[in-house]
Amino acid sequence: MNLPNAPVVTGIVTTEGDTLYYEIRGSGQPLLLIPSEGDAGCYENVAPLLAEHYQVITYDRRGHSRSTRNEPDRFDIGRQARDAVAVLKAAGHDSALVFGSGDGGVIALEMIKSQPQAIQAAVIHEPPVIRLLPDSKRWRYFFGGVSRTAEIHGVNEAMFMLSLSLKLPPQAQTRIPQAYKERIAGNAGFYVNHELTPLVHYKPNAELLLASGVPLRLAASQQTLDNDLYYGQTSKVLAEALGSEPAVLPGHHLSFFDMPEEWAAALLEILPVE
Repeated sequence: MNLPNAPVVTGIVTTEGDTLYYEIRGSGQPLLLIPSEGDAGCYENVAPLLAEHYQVITYDRRGHSRSTRNEPDRFDIGRQARDAVAVLKAAGHDSALVFGSGDGGVIALEMIKSQPQAIQAAVIHEPPVIRLLPDSKRWRYFFGGVSRTAEIHGVNEAMFMLSLSLKLPPQAQTRIPQAYKERIAGNAGFYVNHELTPLVHYKPNAELLLASGVPLRLAASQQTLDNDLYYGQTSKVLAEALGSEPAVLPGHHLSFFDMPEEWAAALLEILPVE
């Protein structure tokens, strides 16, 4: 078993016109963590704990932070899935366990559809796939409003509007690394203008997910479920379509920051998905 302070090995891989930054911790069965906000630092607090049990691979998505954005005008979820495979191969693996939270969960769902050979099993946490919701029209209108706000009033106002919809508790900010905050602030314009709309309009197909043969578990956080928030509703709706119930992780949407020990222990209970 690796020590919690196992060294971080960093690397880059060039694929489809961009260079992707990645980090590796630990050894053993590979576990790829697809970031919610596009930056590997999303899992900085929890990755060392998971690396006691797995080889944990994290990365900056195309267009974010330490990865490049040579084609910022075209966001392709299929290419995001291929990027994840490229990172895996650069880390020395053909396949891995995959965890994706939020927007990272959307990319993981696309991986199951288009790159199933690269996934041993997957846990998808609170993907914002609003088209699955009974009140999807309301949420499509809301996210359209976020995009219009960015055009009229600027990116900061749009991101504030988006953050309000998450309804995170005050403690959500207490253990977010400062360097990570600074990096993602520089990604906000790219995210709102190019990524947000295709991500929230992605509609997974339960039949195709089942046909892939990839073991899959939806997950939602306890506070998300208690407050009936839209990104937890998506986990429940998709899990029901797959004939299961979502696993429950502690805390809120971002509790891999503020309660990493408890959160990691809960995820380890789910992995590997059978």
